[in-house]
Amino acid sequence: MATVYLSIGSNINREHHTTEALKALEDSFAPLQISRFYDCVPVGFEGDNFLNLVVGFECDLPVAALAKVLRQIELDNGRQRETKAYAARTMDIDILLYDDLVGIIDGVELPRGEITEYAFVLRPLVDIAPQKRHPTLDISFQQLWDNFDQLSQKTNPIPFKLDFT
Repeated sequence: MATVYLSIGSNINREHHTTEALKALEDSFAPLQISRFYDCVPVGFEGDNFLNLVVGFECDLPVAALAKVLRQIELDNGRQRETKAYAARTMDIDILLYDDLVGIIDGVELPRGEITEYAFVLRPLVDIAPQKRHPTLDISFQQLWDNFDQLSQKTNPIPFKLDFT
């Protein structure tokens, strides 16, 4: 079993789509470790704020099969692949870490570069894996967050009630 961490983000009907994504992940990969939820200003475009979080779980699927499951969850939530990299979306689920794999594995960059670039990825990752070490930098995610320019990107924790019923 591999330990996997995913980032989840939505800025269109964000509470609904985030809940639906978590339900789908819970059905397939329970139990889930779930970070706090963050209200985040979009990076790279003007639009509604995102709801971002990170989820961790154990998985026996290979990377390609996991990526396929995640793409289907996005599609089930109305995700439309835009030609623009930065755009509003109903659902965005990205594999951040798959154990300590490094490189392009089945078309997936591991570890995902966004971990060190964006507060909306790193901060929730710290919530559930503060002492885990970045596979290529050999520094804990807590240390990465402590050294991150935390004022450059706003990530505000918000209350969020999950209802898996």
